[in-house]
Amino acid sequence: MCGSGTTLVEYKLTGRNGIGVDINKNSIMLTRDRLNFSYETIDNSIPKTTQKTYIGDARNLNKIETESIDLIATHPPYANIIPYSKERIEGDLSNVHSIKEFAEEMKDVARECFRVLKPNHFCAILIGDTRRNLHYVPVAFRTLNSFLEVGFILREDIIKHQWQCKSTPYWVKKSMESNFLMIMHEHLFIFRKPAENEKLNKYKESMF
Repeated sequence: MCGSGTTLVEYKLTGRNGIGVDINKNSIMLTRDRLNFSYETIDNSIPKTTQKTYIGDARNLNKIETESIDLIATHPPYANIIPYSKERIEGDLSNVHSIKEFAEEMKDVARECFRVLKPNHFCAILIGDTRRNLHYVPVAFRTLNSFLEVGFILREDIIKHQWQCKSTPYWVKKSMESNFLMIMHEHLFIFRKPAENEKLNKYKESMF
């Protein structure tokens, strides 16, 4: 779910190797285009990196070896709030209307993230919520639960404030007309994959 490639651009600029996967070929083409630049630092302190991209499904990362990844950083769609493929690509999670179905599909994503990530390393997921029929729908927390169920441990929940969005004036007007509060935040969940042979009872006792 590399989208427009912002994360891979940052990897390149900060000296990290990266792999970008997206089910939408247009996203991969855009990402490759954005990565087509060269740069130099004053003291050459940032090493050259390799950024790989391929069209694929986050629920089946078959081109990535088990426990080979140091960090996962991704920004999934928030169910069908914004459809990312006009041609309705099969398997595109931004076309999933049911939040229950979306959470189940995200559990498959979580399983693959868990598989490819090295033990005691981190997976960062940025995701937000939505409203339907004026009521708050906790997409983020359904996603959180999907990742916990496959074995991840929640290290942090960072609240990201949304500001200067192009759609803000529209939603300000709608919220006043229909009497609901605006959603002004997203969640950045930082998950950790347990280390090998790590005893997890201490986490379970503190969380449940």
